[in-house]
Amino acid sequence: MKNDNVFRNRNFRLVFMGALVSELGAILYSFAVSFYILEVSGNSAFLQGLYLALCSAAMLVFTPVGGVLGDRKSKARIMYICDFVKGGLIILATVLMLHYSEPHAHILILFVFGILGNAVSGIFNPAAGALFPHIVEESKLQQANAYFTMKSSLEGILGIILAGILYAALQIHVLFFLVGVCYIVSGISEMLICFDFTPSQEPLTLRIALHDMGEGIAYLKTRKEILALLAAVLFINFFFAPVTGNFLPYFIKTDLASAPSYLFDRILTPELWSSMFSVCIGISSLLGAAILSGRPQEERCGRKISRLLCYVSVVIISLTVCYRIFVERGTGISVFLIAFGIGCVLIGFLISSINIPVTTKVMRVVDKDKLSKVNSLISIGSQGMIPIASVLAGALLGSFGCTLLLAFCSLGFSATALSLLFSRQVRDL
Repeated sequence: MKNDNVFRNRNFRLVFMGALVSELGAILYSFAVSFYILEVSGNSAFLQGLYLALCSAAMLVFTPVGGVLGDRKSKARIMYICDFVKGGLIILATVLMLHYSEPHAHILILFVFGILGNAVSGIFNPAAGALFPHIVEESKLQQANAYFTMKSSLEGILGIILAGILYAALQIHVLFFLVGVCYIVSGISEMLICFDFTPSQEPLTLRIALHDMGEGIAYLKTRKEILALLAAVLFINFFFAPVTGNFLPYFIKTDLASAPSYLFDRILTPELWSSMFSVCIGISSLLGAAILSGRPQEERCGRKISRLLCYVSVVIISLTVCYRIFVERGTGISVFLIAFGIGCVLIGFLISSINIPVTTKVMRVVDKDKLSKVNSLISIGSQGMIPIASVLAGALLGSFGCTLLLAFCSLGFSATALSLLFSRQVRDL
């Protein structure tokens, strides 16, 4: 009997369940850290931006290591070891925070263990991103990617609500301990994954690792359409990451928390409003993924992706104007909450409609034995400027406020999206 649904694949189910638990932990942790650093540092936007930058930099530095290991060693083994290590690091950080109660000690602990945890993620991600072609039939890759996006969307809906509730209800060390347990449970699930893979018997040396990285770069140069898209995504992420990573927590902790009244203020705390925005993104992303899960894989998706990115830029520009009118001028913060919620719905749908076809296309066209290395290079290329963006955004917020940051992000995003729309190479993707 034909295996019509990818969920009949045992390995896929194990990966799915492991990711379900670990990503829930990641949502709880990132939500808690963003607000906790602002809370104990007196709303220091720069310190929060520095934390995001250092964590992103650590991930980028170790991503090439993950790319080399992912093509030479068992991807499943790399994944469960990394999850065990991340869980152990978070639990150790929790113990240290219980021992040292001073706010500056907590900030130092979060910085140190955040950097270490993201270094481990840099090793984890290329292996995880290259696993599907080894365990899933090529004809079901889009379905598998769509289901993963639906999972992430559901976690964005339920996990972020849970994060807001737990952050308000539990002490921070209790919440962090739960996150550590999530990663360990995920590692146990990933230990059960089985597929045919022959690891390289050649000892891994620095010379061989550098050769493998060079091989990945040389291969990527032969795929000019992917390279062109990668160059654009580098700037797309540079201008988009500060909107969610810097602006949103700062808006919640300053504008919304200090407002005399706002929409549903008797029901929703400022932190829970942040959760509601994530819910909006999650619901619409879920819808986009559900639609794509039942559609055939497209041979070319470059032109469609370029148009969708232009639509995203229109949304960001609109939110910038709304913030200027309704928040900075003090005419109606509740109106901005509604507008931002609508913007999140649109962005969630558009982003899932972009990410799923791109991820599927890369998995289909890149050779399996080079996919981890290529994924690591794509990750570095797409996120290479996020640390700079986080620090710059923190400085802009602290010195000039939210309007200038949003204007900078929206104009830069729009210029990049338009350049992508007229790129001949991307049209060939």
